Amino acid sequence: MVPTVPFPRRPLDVRRPDAVVRYWYENELGWATVPGAPVEAPVEAPVELLTGLRFDVLEAPAEAGYAALRHLMPGSPVAVCADRMRVFVAAGSAEELPGLLDWLEWGSLALDLRATGSGGRVAAPLPPGLLPAAGSQGAAVWLRPPEPGREVESSLPALSALGRGGGGGGGAPDLVRLVETMATECHRIRLRRCCGQPLAFS
Repeated sequence: MVPTVPFPRRPLDVRRPDAVVRYWYENELGWATVPGAPVEAPVEAPVELLTGLRFDVLEAPAEAGYAALRHLMPGSPVAVCADRMRVFVAAGSAEELPGLLDWLEWGSLALDLRATGSGGRVAAPLPPGLLPAAGSQGAAVWLRPPEPGREVESSLPALSALGRGGGGGGGAPDLVRLVETMATECHRIRLRRCCGQPLAFS
């Protein structure tokens, strides 16, 4: 049996805030990162997480996300960015979302629910304990941060958990229940916004 060789650890350059962030994600969690799109000086370019490798990300209004938290295991990573919530789910879930919404009979409605999967990227929240820089209001922050030293995949909602009772028996939480709850809440938000607008008469 050939021994596995770990990837080389990225050296830490404490003079660069983005290097500290990348070091934590790559060396503590084993997550792939890339430099984000450049922003106006003097703020450093943000770090982004690559999706589709170890996880995908479901994104919805924060209100819809909070309603779905009960379907997640305690170790399931969840981030908030401005008024949006990002729920980390099993890799491949983004490709399943359109068909899953159709199966749940939500496919014909325009819901504010989207997924980022293979080939995508999302802004990396600051690691726990780091303070955001001035002028970074609305930046992504962890609501439930990932835990270093723990394989994230076992805590992520997955479609394969259907019929296994969600997180029971050590299985991953059920992606179907999570999407159903988020879609329902997205629809309620949409209805409230529509009903709150004045009627248009021709």
